[in-house]
Amino acid sequence: MTKTAIRKNVFWFDDGKRPNVADSLERQSDLTVHRLEFDGPKEKNWRAIAESQVYCITSARHEVPDEYKCHAALIERCPHLLAVSTTGAGYDTVDVDACNAAGVLIVNQAGANAEAVAEHAVAMMLSLAKKIPQTDRSLRTERGVGREVFKGWNSQYRTIGVVGIGNVGSRLARICGKGLEMKVLAYDPYVSAEEIERRGATKVDDLHTLLAQSWTLTIHCPLNDETRDMIGARELAAMPKGSYLITTARGGIVTESALQSALESGHIAGAGLDVWVEEPPPLAHPLLKRDDVIATYHTAGVTYDSRAAMADWNAEQVGGILRGERPPRLINPEAWDRYVERFERIFGYRPGQK
Repeated sequence: MTKTAIRKNVFWFDDGKRPNVADSLERQSDLTVHRLEFDGPKEKNWRAIAESQVYCITSARHEVPDEYKCHAALIERCPHLLAVSTTGAGYDTVDVDACNAAGVLIVNQAGANAEAVAEHAVAMMLSLAKKIPQTDRSLRTERGVGREVFKGWNSQYRTIGVVGIGNVGSRLARICGKGLEMKVLAYDPYVSAEEIERRGATKVDDLHTLLAQSWTLTIHCPLNDETRDMIGARELAAMPKGSYLITTARGGIVTESALQSALESGHIAGAGLDVWVEEPPPLAHPLLKRDDVIATYHTAGVTYDSRAAMADWNAEQVGGILRGERPPRLINPEAWDRYVERFERIFGYRPGQK
């Protein structure tokens, strides 16, 4: 058998999502999709893993047992692994350094669920400002409460601060700026002022300047060493009294204990939390006890529309990789040169020529 006739193999653990990348990949007749179970026979799992060139993995770290996260130990058992493709924008389940060292590409589906996440963040902002959760709970459980107790705020002409203006942040900026006529400021050190303006916001160079002007702060950046605990007690204190905080990015960017204290003091009027350090958070988590917190299950990006888009985008990108194309959403371009050498050894030609 020549190298060009080597069968293309992809493995995926069933994470309960429907539709999913495996469904979309199986429409491509030139590859084999291994549908695995986390609690399935280990021998069967590792046999499929060892012969595959691509690992399709969920972005949510709590959904993957440590054994099957894409780390150095797993990569060592995968001599043919060329790429790992995450379900969504995040890649918390992947060890970037280990992939770089091994020449394994990391790709994501950034943008596939941007509309869903942006709409979720806006819905949280409006619900907090209008006190909709408190009104709903009161109407279901008590009488004799005056309507003025639930008096809220209009969003029009107020300032929203966006931390991270990628796919989600850009869509949110347009909704808030063009739809709600809000003033949109953005802090993102990796995007120019001209590009941020094109995306519907005004660039602010300093995070604390952004915080001081934000009636609502919304987080849309990845979790990494630079952003972990980026919004703590000092940052929350820099926000105006009575402001709101929303995060649909990743747990760990906002320090939960600091947010609890800021809410208790009344300095922060409310928070919308879709992501948590521990997911789901324990029922005894103090933030879940508060009426001024809207809590969701990391579901901002979970809609019928976004699930279909993520599956199709994922499959299209994986198929392209296995056809020798350079992927459009490459996270670690520093691994490319070593990847090219490995791809050529496996398939007999150099990728990236199309």
